[in-house]
Amino acid sequence: MPSKYLAAIVGLVHAAAGGALLCASAAQAASVTVRATDLAGHPLADAVVLIESSAGKVAVKPLADVQIAQAKKQFDPRVTLVTVGTAVTFPNFDTVRHHVYSFSPVKTFELKLYAGVPNTPVVFDKPGVAVLGCNIHDNMAAWVVVADTPWYARSAAGGVAKVENVPAGAYRLRVWHAALPPNAEWVTSNLTVGAADLDQAVKLPVAAP
Repeated sequence: MPSKYLAAIVGLVHAAAGGALLCASAAQAASVTVRATDLAGHPLADAVVLIESSAGKVAVKPLADVQIAQAKKQFDPRVTLVTVGTAVTFPNFDTVRHHVYSFSPVKTFELKLYAGVPNTPVVFDKPGVAVLGCNIHDNMAAWVVVADTPWYARSAAGGVAKVENVPAGAYRLRVWHAALPPNAEWVTSNLTVGAADLDQAVKLPVAAP
């Protein structure tokens, strides 16, 4: 057999073997359950969990139809978890006008006194935490957490957050809560994901409410 045909066959065999390995790796995935508590062991709702690949950034897609409403002079929800590039609308359902703003480096913007729904949504294009307020009502506060990983979750009332379909590999687990001091570091640990589901308990340095 001519050498050029033999080389072509060998190349095809190697390509097929490599593709099989990639498929096997992609098929091996697990769920990661995180149980977030305060220092006293009480469960924390609205804890944000991010799982970031140690191999580098993984592409994310913006979320659709995300809104943070103002109702009864409060933001709803108080904590919103989105991916980089997500556009968020801020409908005002109150009978009074609001002036929504953020001075956070992640996203600085102002929606000056308005009622109804602003014409232009706010695009959160950098990862991190943006703190929201109202220039008219000082008691109003909310947080937008912007993730640049496709593996993320927010804990429910019982403090449990579950991230599904995390491929096998090495990761960094990061957990945040609004009760942490301003500019405080996220609680971070290393994580190795294999074929078996994982259950992680994370205690955050915050006091009981």
